Amino acid sequence: MLSGGVGGARFLRGLVDAVDPAAVTAVVNVGDDLEVLGLSVSPDLDSVLYALVELGDEERGWGRADESWNALATVESLGGEAWFRLGDRDLGLHLVRTQALRAGERLSAVTARLTAALGLETTILPATDETLRTWLDTPNGSFDFQQWFVARAHRDPVDRVRFEGAADARPAPGVLEALHDAELILIAPSNPFVSIGPILAVERIRAALERRRVPCVAVSPLIGGAAVKGPAASMLQRLEGGTTPAHVAHCYAGLVDALVLDEADAEGTDAVAALGVRPIVTKTLMRDAAARRALAEAALDAVALA
Repeated sequence: MLSGGVGGARFLRGLVDAVDPAAVTAVVNVGDDLEVLGLSVSPDLDSVLYALVELGDEERGWGRADESWNALATVESLGGEAWFRLGDRDLGLHLVRTQALRAGERLSAVTARLTAALGLETTILPATDETLRTWLDTPNGSFDFQQWFVARAHRDPVDRVRFEGAADARPAPGVLEALHDAELILIAPSNPFVSIGPILAVERIRAALERRRVPCVAVSPLIGGAAVKGPAASMLQRLEGGTTPAHVAHCYAGLVDALVLDEADAEGTDAVAALGVRPIVTKTLMRDAAARRALAEAALDAVALA
């Protein structure tokens, strides 16, 4: 499964309820990664890890549940950088990751250690160990992802998304093997531009999807042409010209065989089919564990229909 943070993490929880967790590999976006107060933070990897061990904050959609903010309050009182909020419980993971990276360990190796320490059977892989960062070009200037998304509350309309470091980025160890050996490839209901886009910007990952020997099924992040949370709909409108299922499918042209879409978007099935992509209509709002599992099962059933 290719995944971003919030939506991808929730979908992954449903997937590991529907199939053997040890049979699942999640390849996760690192274009959002950043350094905060000297700490190496990987927001999407962390969201996936926290979701799978049920430590994530469901209300905020990021970070740990039952969080406190004493360290951040001290930082702010001392005039330090506090726009990116790291909670007290969350800090431990970033400290461990930062120490390991500074000692020369690769991000994929650190992530494997964290996954094992948390008792997870699912394989979690960063898309790449190299530095790859998402930048947004807007009428108000160019911003790295977290400046645009968090500091500026993604209010700037986006003219272009680009990925610094993509040209030199290699897939992390295990990524190509997972794609080659997979029985099914899934693309989570994550933002196509800033969550899945950075993964596909790694040339050998995109090439592996283009040469896939098994079905690839994407799940639309939109319901009724709108995003449950975040800027996916506004970005699709501006960069693709609309928010229909066909516009979502077009983002993955040549890479997917089926698109799972919500019942509210059922009128768009013919346009999706016209692109050579099989539309699968179901309920896609992941309001609870049962809904997450049902959505995952609908994506898995798409294989039998393909």
